[in-house]
Amino acid sequence: MKPMDEVLLVIDVQNDFMPGGALAVPRGDEVVSAINTLASQFAHVVLTQDWHPVGHISFAENHKGCHPFETISLPYGEQVLWPTHCVQDTHGAALHADLHIPHAQALIRKGYHADVDSYSAFLEADRRTPTGLTGYLREKGVRRVHCVGLATDFCVAWSALDAKAAGFDVCVIEHACRAIDLDGSLDKAWASLAAAGVSRE
Repeated sequence: MKPMDEVLLVIDVQNDFMPGGALAVPRGDEVVSAINTLASQFAHVVLTQDWHPVGHISFAENHKGCHPFETISLPYGEQVLWPTHCVQDTHGAALHADLHIPHAQALIRKGYHADVDSYSAFLEADRRTPTGLTGYLREKGVRRVHCVGLATDFCVAWSALDAKAAGFDVCVIEHACRAIDLDGSLDKAWASLAAAGVSRE
């Protein structure tokens, strides 16, 4: 069993990111059993959950004349517009039914502010609004963060980079992640992670 100063951060293993979901990650369902196995080796597990209001700024349908996967400029920077997904209190926002981590100690919800997106488990896309996870992990004495989940090139990568910037040792466990890979986003993510000193396992 891994010590309590190492945490498994399980990112957005939700129905809408599964095959057939509103924002399906190819082969996203394959991470579930891998994460369950990994989680059994960690005494300390934290889950995240994308949790958007209906009118969320990242949804293409909330921008007249725009379509999913287009990019627009918003006050906080460039924003990919997504299909409506992970709407609060819907089946799509629920964690996958086969994800079994009863000993998880915390659940961080993100993306619930209507006017800013939140890929990272640590800091929203305005790069100013914290989720509180950094403080939680510091108070728990965490030294190393192991990132898994969906999607490698967005929420996993952003979370790993922010964990590193916050001063934690960080790794991404590749076999327990899957990517969207939008216009080369996966290669860019791995390059950014490597440049930041995030390890790849």
